Amino acid sequence: MNKLVLVTVGFNYPIFLSFLHYVCSWLIMAILNALSILSLSTPSKSTKYSSLLSLGIVMSLSTGLANVSLKYNSVGFYQMAKIAVTPAIVLAEFVLFRKKISFLKVLALTVVSVGVAVATVTDLQFHFFGACIAVAWIVPSAVNKILWSNLQQQENWTALALMWKTTPITLFFLVMLMPYLDPPGVLSFKWDFYNSTIIGASAVLGFLLQWSGALALGATSATTHVVLGQFKTCVILLGGFLIFGSNPGPISILGAITALVGMSLYTYLNLQPSSSKQSPSKSKLGKENADGSHADESV
Repeated sequence: MNKLVLVTVGFNYPIFLSFLHYVCSWLIMAILNALSILSLSTPSKSTKYSSLLSLGIVMSLSTGLANVSLKYNSVGFYQMAKIAVTPAIVLAEFVLFRKKISFLKVLALTVVSVGVAVATVTDLQFHFFGACIAVAWIVPSAVNKILWSNLQQQENWTALALMWKTTPITLFFLVMLMPYLDPPGVLSFKWDFYNSTIIGASAVLGFLLQWSGALALGATSATTHVVLGQFKTCVILLGGFLIFGSNPGPISILGAITALVGMSLYTYLNLQPSSSKQSPSKSKLGKENADGSHADESV
């Protein structure tokens, strides 16, 4: 949808698009809270403001640079850049938290990365500036996922409460990025019904993406969240082939199947140590859906 907005609709302002997405998210959360449909209450345990500030900053960089990358690069190149986030997360978690993963998990993640690379190699359009933006996006994207997962699991933030708390910070820094990465002339854009509807739909989908991503990060881990994103890539490719008759080629299909095998192995390895220690009733995701709070156990 974002690629449609940036290219087909011609909305040539990726940072402002991110800004509109977060404004829409903030309004939706305010409405849900006012109607008492979902609670935005913060945890009783206090969190350092520096942690929230850091998360808000990396969120603005992660989302903003992602849309700039999508503007200049093909969807295939955009997905290829995501592969580099996986080793970045593994390295960052080791440096920050001394968290190690087993050799078998490294092997599974390698299979996933190679499979996704092969699956998307037919849709690569290189653009030097876009490639630079994609590289610059890797670090804030990795740090963003790590901080989200850590704050939700260690300090018992719910997904919506953390989104509500950090959105104003993210909006402020997106405004700071606009003069550097967006061209002038956003007010002169043709805001007709069709264009406004497409942009509005992308904003609503942006909220749902952020919310579901935050739920996944609170229930699993930053690395698993990246694998989930790669799974989405393979599902889109295989779904287009099986349902709509698209023909990405046998190499791409083989790559997608290889990636799914790696994802299955990674999931199996993750479930092994937790299956005997935690019952389904203690799942973080289920807990939040039930009463808006997270359990202390990590999945």
